[in-house]
Amino acid sequence: MTKYDPTYQPISRRSIIPPVHPVWRGIGCFLLILLPIVSFAGAKLLVQANIRQRWVLIPIELRGSFFVPVIGRVIFADLAVTVILIVVGFALLTAAYAVFYRILGFPRYGPLDSPPG
Repeated sequence: MTKYDPTYQPISRRSIIPPVHPVWRGIGCFLLILLPIVSFAGAKLLVQANIRQRWVLIPIELRGSFFVPVIGRVIFADLAVTVILIVVGFALLTAAYAVFYRILGFPRYGPLDSPPG
């Protein structure tokens, strides 16, 4: 037998790592699309409420706007608040995922980790 025989080939790392289920990929894709839409809607509501209630003074640079055919007039403050809400939303999703992952009791070490000690 030569070294090119399939029985001598080392097991590749791909065969050790289990594949991700397609449902989880679909949920991740759905959240990647849904969270910015919800954040933009929340930002529009927050900026409108801020204009009425005057909670925080909006800088002059963020008071400008532009027109989007489907959405309408978009204030730069809407985009700034949208970015903040997206970061907060993804941080909350990451924290919730970490808590649920820990609660469900999956093993701490995978097949590629060396044993502790």
